[in-house]
Amino acid sequence: MSLYEMPISALKGFGKTRAELFSKLNIHSVGELLRFYPRTYSLWGEVTPISEVVNGEKYLIKARVCSAVSTVRISGGRILSKVQVSDDSGVIELTFFNNKYISSMLKFSQEYYFYGKVNRDLYGFSMTSPEFKRGDEISSITPVYNLTHGLTNRVVINAVKQAIPLLPDTMVDPLPYDILSRYDLCTLRFALENIHFPTDENALNKARKRLIFEEFLVLNLGLRLLKKRKLENTSCSMPEDFTKEFIESLPYTLTNAQKNAVVDCVNDMKNKKSPMNRLVQGDVGSGKTAVAAAVCYNTVKNGYQAAFMAPTEILATQHYENLSKMFEPFNIRVDMLIGSMTKSQKDKVRERLLSGETDIVVGTHALITESTKFSELGCAITDEQHRFGVEQRSKLAQKGEKPHVLVLSATPIPRTLGLIIYGDLDITCIDELPPGRQPVKTMMIDTKKRERALGFIREELEHGRQCYIVCPLVEEGELELESAENYAAELMLSSFADYPVGILHGKMKAKDKDEVMERFVKGEISILVSTTVIEVGVDVKNASVMMIENADRFGLSQLHQLRGRVGRGEHKSYCILVSDNKSEDTKKRLSTMCRTNNGFEIADEDLRLRGPGDFFGNRQHGLPQLNIADFSDMDSLRATQSASDEILKKSPDLSDDALKGLRAMVKLLWRNIENGAMN
Repeated sequence: MSLYEMPISALKGFGKTRAELFSKLNIHSVGELLRFYPRTYSLWGEVTPISEVVNGEKYLIKARVCSAVSTVRISGGRILSKVQVSDDSGVIELTFFNNKYISSMLKFSQEYYFYGKVNRDLYGFSMTSPEFKRGDEISSITPVYNLTHGLTNRVVINAVKQAIPLLPDTMVDPLPYDILSRYDLCTLRFALENIHFPTDENALNKARKRLIFEEFLVLNLGLRLLKKRKLENTSCSMPEDFTKEFIESLPYTLTNAQKNAVVDCVNDMKNKKSPMNRLVQGDVGSGKTAVAAAVCYNTVKNGYQAAFMAPTEILATQHYENLSKMFEPFNIRVDMLIGSMTKSQKDKVRERLLSGETDIVVGTHALITESTKFSELGCAITDEQHRFGVEQRSKLAQKGEKPHVLVLSATPIPRTLGLIIYGDLDITCIDELPPGRQPVKTMMIDTKKRERALGFIREELEHGRQCYIVCPLVEEGELELESAENYAAELMLSSFADYPVGILHGKMKAKDKDEVMERFVKGEISILVSTTVIEVGVDVKNASVMMIENADRFGLSQLHQLRGRVGRGEHKSYCILVSDNKSEDTKKRLSTMCRTNNGFEIADEDLRLRGPGDFFGNRQHGLPQLNIADFSDMDSLRATQSASDEILKKSPDLSDDALKGLRAMVKLLWRNIENGAMN
């Protein structure tokens, strides 16, 4: 039986309650438990004699239980337990709260290791709720796991200790021997044993290297196979190129970068036997929507429908209005399908889609519901790619017979990283801004100059402009950072009592967010105090100032996205970064924002300084969750790309017997993506 088929409840001491706690961590089998890697390690260090401990410091002591455990009930029904332990140099008292098993865990006259903070009072030294292990259990490196309420680190450790011996005596390593040898990797058994219970730091490093490499390799291979599967599909035939007449109809001139992006897309649709599967990546304001419109036009003129999916209703509405005006002279019908529409409105749009009366539909997740069906979908477009996963864009594509797929992203990503993250896509970069688009003047100040900055904002409001103020938090507390809600209230009661102030944050309902944003678009709100929910938003051409509080709390790519909300109209625009952080690294990071408006340059610097987490936020790249690897580890990423090339050159579909284990891991990783794309 595979360890992935052996339920966690098969382990000793696992009743229904404990198994349910592990299931909250997505651990249902022994195999999944072994792949549940520690998040960090506790280095307990050297043993200190009790006579040498100092008040207020943490110590590891080795001592024998020298009294019975005394247990009493205190206020609130809590249990207080005390016991004394000693070594050859002295005695110390240990206190435990709400641990009714402590008397059976600490046996009289037996020796244990205790680790915790030492306190001193009139009665001598004490430790409160120290970690402890039997003398034969101590290791200098102790694993520390992510936990859920009701589950202790000790329980997880004991479970893993039971699981390790269940590994088969003759383990078949999923990585081929030549890969292990070429990249100096340890075996899977050694890696699993030493990632949980390392014999020393060197063994831990070897285990980490192997498991990180394996995880990246499986991801790389999965993306390559996904791309290959798409290449084998037949596409919607679009033999005619109507780009010239579309471009000539525009009231403005496309940049060379935009024209090149259109050419890439149209060539994919016209000349390839497989569907287009392309990412168009461009800076804020670079004109990606015009490229998407050209693709829609070619799709419709070739006899197919196009679908355009946006992450928010307000952004979908903006695209709908823009495309409707653009295509009105051509008698091309554009419809909108969003969640807030009435059932009757949605039903009518869906009827027109199914009959073929609608040529282009713009919408949100409503486009991928089961009830939305197309007459002949030829192209599926996803806006703000980082807000959707592989599965979601796949669902949209499944609405047609292998339609062309175009995804747009305003998050500049260094090309090396982009090739890995979007390994199943071809990539086009729009690295040029339209003429007349003014760079946003960016300045960095500390809180002492905030009043001056607010005075400057007031001057802009007096000239009829609008302003964003961004705060990292919604409520007071963490590190005394500004609260968006209290901040807005303060502005309304003091500096800007005569101007309408709005508030926008992530805890608001989608309908309320859209309502506030709509009022800001219409000019009914002069100052919008917001968290980063306005990172992806609509064009407010009248907004000329963006002030970002505690700017050091954001990554450069995030700051650049926020800054892109201003400077979208004819007015000179400004971004004010407020920070009291005196660190040289912080000053260097923020000065990059003041020096350049080039998103790709900023992305390169961000990758170098902070790794790629900033580009996506929390799992926003839509890839399967990684257990141990990190996208900032570019050396491992590049190494696994090379290994993927070697493997697929020998066996393009991983059908070679020596790759059976690796193919199984690829399937396991992607089992919930695209309904089993690896089958």
